[in-house]
Formats: sequence, C-alpha cells, structure tokens
Amino acid sequence: MSRAGTASDAYAPGDTVALFIPCFIDVLFPSVGKAVVSIFERLGVNLDYPAEQTCCGQPALNGGHRKEALELAARFGDIFEEYKWIVVPSGSCGAMTKRFYSTLDPGGKAAAVGTRVFDLATFLVDVLGTVDVGARFPHSVTMLDGCHGRRELGCTAAARRLLQAVGDIDYRELPAIEECCGFGGLFSVKFEALSTSMGSAKCANATATGAEYLVSGDSSCLMHVGGMLEHRGSNLKTLHLAEVLASR
Repeated sequence: MSRAGTASDAYAPGDTVALFIPCFIDVLFPSVGKAVVSIFERLGVNLDYPAEQTCCGQPALNGGHRKEALELAARFGDIFEEYKWIVVPSGSCGAMTKRFYSTLDPGGKAAAVGTRVFDLATFLVDVLGTVDVGARFPHSVTMLDGCHGRRELGCTAAARRLLQAVGDIDYRELPAIEECCGFGGLFSVKFEALSTSMGSAKCANATATGAEYLVSGDSSCLMHVGGMLEHRGSNLKTLHLAEVLASR
C-alpha cells in the first residue's frame, strides 16, 4: 500500500502514520513519545518511527543559519517523503515543517512533505474525528497554549476539546491564555529579562487557577514555565497533553 499522499486526503483505516519526535522530546522528555505510541495503539492506528530522523532545522533557521536549516529540511523531506500522514507532539516543530518549510524552500520536497505534518491534537480531532480517546485523569488541569500551535497551526480548539473529554478531569481555563510564556527558543537566551518577565506572568496566571497540573502540547514551553514554577517552590506540576491522554 502506498503511503504517499496529500494533506487533503482522508484518513483510511490501516493507513500508516509516521511519528516525528522533536529533539528536546527525544533527549529530555521521552515519556511524551511513549505516551503518543500508547494513544495510537489504543486507537488501533498503525504507527511507524523513521529512526533516521533528526532535527527539523528550526534552531538553525531562528539563529540565522539558513544554509544549515535548508540541509536539515531537505533531510526531513527525504526521510518522511513516503508517508501520507506525519504526526508530531509539538506545535513548535509542527509549525516549522508545515508552515516555514514553504518559505525556506518554496516548491521543494520539504515544503511538499511538510503539508502532511499534523500536530497531535489536530490529527486526533480533525483527521481521525476522535475527541474521547478513552483517557481518565482525575485531577484539575489548566492549559498552556503554545504560540506556534495557536497562531501557526490553529490547534487550540482541538487540544481543549481533547482535554475536556478526558474522564473525571477538572478543566480550568487559564487567564490570558493567548499570551506568550516568554520561551521562544533563542528569544529566552537573547532577551533573558523579558523572557523571565513573561514567564512570571504565565506562572502567576497558572497558579491562580488552583489547578494541580499545567498541560500543553509543547514540551519546550512547559520546560520554560515548569522550571520557573519549580524555582518558586510551586506545587503546580507540568504534563504534556499526550501524557494526559495516555492516562487511564
């Protein structure tokens, strides 16, 4: 069965989905990747993990290293070319492949393959048509909406629907949910004071909800805010959306 296709195709039972794992999840948060595998197994979706995959090139592009970013984008295109569906548990790297490859290499293979990339929430809700994945999480949660997911991929509504469908969950809306947490990759390095100020506001809003967990589809944002919460001695814990959806 051919796995090549376009983003406009409909998912058919038996279609294989390629799992794209960002570098920081592979190295720092491997439990997120395991959670995605658990969810797909539960839903009966065939999953493949191309072991040759590497960085999508976003840090290089953001740092002004266009040549290196192009090389990594081309590598991504070669590795994932055969797949009709590509799912990534990250709005940040999802936006790089789905939105920014087309500006980095207009008309190239990477741009074409990038159109087949979906963040986890959008794939579950909009492609599979699944909102209730059979999860149970008897805790209070609030949601950190990453900027790439919200502004580039528009996956906010899908992520919220998935969370609210989890059994026994207590969902609490985060005040000023549309505001950036201040991470932004290199932004947090170049503008440390501003990044910290924005992160402090996010910590205050999350704490004000009284929730036990701060959940997001972006581990990078959680790494930033989670570190600040821990530094402040907060009891508010962080979890990726996939880890909540994998709970039973």
